[in-house]
Parts: sequence; C-alpha cells; structure tokens
Amino acid sequence: MVSLPTDYDSPWKEALQRFFEPFMAFFFPAAHAGIDWARGYTFKDKELQRVVRDADLGRRWADQLAQVWLRDGSEAWVLIHVEVQGQVDTDFARRMYTYNYRLFDRYNRRVVSLAVLGDADPAWRPSEFGYTLFGCRVSLTFPIVKLLDYAARWDELAASRNPFAVVAMAHLKTLATHHDAPERLHWKLNLIRGLYHGGYSKADILELFRIIDWLMTLPDELTRSFNEAIENFEEEMHMPYVTSIERHGMERGLQQGMQQGMQQGMQQGMQQGTHQGALQMAREALLEILGARFGVVSPAAATAIHSSDNLTRLKSLLRHAATARSPEEFEQVLANVASA
Repeated sequence: MVSLPTDYDSPWKEALQRFFEPFMAFFFPAAHAGIDWARGYTFKDKELQRVVRDADLGRRWADQLAQVWLRDGSEAWVLIHVEVQGQVDTDFARRMYTYNYRLFDRYNRRVVSLAVLGDADPAWRPSEFGYTLFGCRVSLTFPIVKLLDYAARWDELAASRNPFAVVAMAHLKTLATHHDAPERLHWKLNLIRGLYHGGYSKADILELFRIIDWLMTLPDELTRSFNEAIENFEEEMHMPYVTSIERHGMERGLQQGMQQGMQQGMQQGMQQGTHQGALQMAREALLEILGARFGVVSPAAATAIHSSDNLTRLKSLLRHAATARSPEEFEQVLANVASA
C-alpha cells in the first residue's frame, strides 16, 4: 500500500504565524488568559534559530518563539516557546529542556515551553525532563496537547469557530488517510466546504484553505478532481474565493517555473554535474515562479537565490514562492531562511 507524501512542518508553521492567538486560546487556554493580547506580540524567529544552531536539537516539525506581555504586570514580557512534534522521539523531553534553559540563559527571561504532539502513538506523552545527583535536582515540566485525543471530540471540533479546530481536523484526517487517497479527497473536500459555513472572513478562508491543501496532499489525478469539485462548489455558493485568478496564476506559475527551471537545470547538470545541476534547476524554477506570480523579482531576492547552495532550503523556498500572498511576504521568508 502506497503512502501519501505529506508535509506537516510547513503548514503548522504557517498556521502558528497566522493564527497565534487563536492557537493559544484553543490548545492552552490558561496561558492565553494570562497574556495581555491588546499589547500585541512579536515572533522571535532569529533568536530561536540562534539557540537551535547552538546545539544538536534533532528533528522537529514546527516551532515558534513569541514575545508577549503579561496581564498581571509581574514581568514586562516572556518568551513562549511552542513546539509541534510530529513523530515519537525518545529524546524529545530533553530537547524541550535544552530549548528552555538556553533561552533563559541567553535572554534572562522566564520561558514557557508548550508542546503539541501530532504523532500517531496514543501512549507517547512526554511532559517532563529531569535528573537528580548528590542531592541536586534539575527538572522541567511542560504542558502538552495530544492531537489524537481530539479524534473522540470531532463534533466539538466541527462546532468550534476557532481556526485551529480546522487545523486539528485536517491534521487528524491526514494521519488517518495516510494510505487511502480517495478517503483523503473525501475529507479534504468536506473540510474545505465547511469553511464557507463556518463564519470565517474571506481572508481566513483563503488562509485555512492553503493550510488544508498543504497538509492533505493528493495524487495528481485526485488533485484535478479536487479542483473541479471546489470550482463547482464555489459556483453554487456564489463565493469565488479559492478559484480566483490569483490561485490559477499561482498554479500556472508553478508549472511554468518547474518546466523552464527543469530544462535549464538539465542543461546545467550536463555541464556542471548532478548536484550543481539540481541547484541550478531549483534556482531557475524559483525565479520563474516568482516572476509568473508577481511580475518582478527584486535584485536583493534574486541575488540571495542565485547565491544559495543549499538544495534543501531552495526546495522549501519553492513551496513558499507558490503560496506567498505578496513578494514582501516571500522576501521575509527568504530573509529568515538565510539567517538560519
């Protein structure tokens, strides 16, 4: 039985960035209640990446570091570290501890560590790390959320107007349909249709559509069926949100960019060798997608792309180029990747 390829990491990062306050309210209501949201919050991506670079912290799906203000005034701000873990990792609790103490040591602020466990093992629930030696005890206990627990609360998820209820449902159905593409298509359409009846704004519908589409990948033939079904549904609803010219332009740009980039990359590969050819193919595809979607690529972005020699990062940027809502949004991602 063939497994469907799934990217859990990028959609969760996007969702955390776009819906951070609803995320906290949905999964960690006690922490949410202690934050003064009226004063806003700031993501600290570069600070987190510095900590990650300082230690071998293993594979993680998504993480986020945010500066927030407290309601009780006991401290000006805290750093809340949120981690979404996608697979069983026997070293996960130690890694959470390492994050926590390194952040505290670097910034001398209280650090709240929170974890969302998105794996398929109901028994795996790491929530503390510590050791004792010669009367000295070191420990960290951190709140966790187990996404599998929400499978038994499906009606509650479906009735919620919090956008992270949609993310949780998409994640659960992605796990459940790992080997069943037709069933995944069924649930993907179900969840997308539910957005139009959920009372969300057009902007939120578009964002949640992107996240669901990203999580619940389908084979090419079922992707075509999905697109046709969504177009028909939107015509019935008189809500042409997702099938707008921007979405079609994105798809055409992706196709054109990949085709032209592959052709040029193959020529370069013949001349420079397999790895260099793959790098050139990714660079050219990236520039073609950006050109097709936004019409122009800034000199700074073009220089950064041409100078990149990390194939994994270039592949990640291809996805962002196809889904970014503006050239400014893509360039912010490009800057974050370059500093990592």
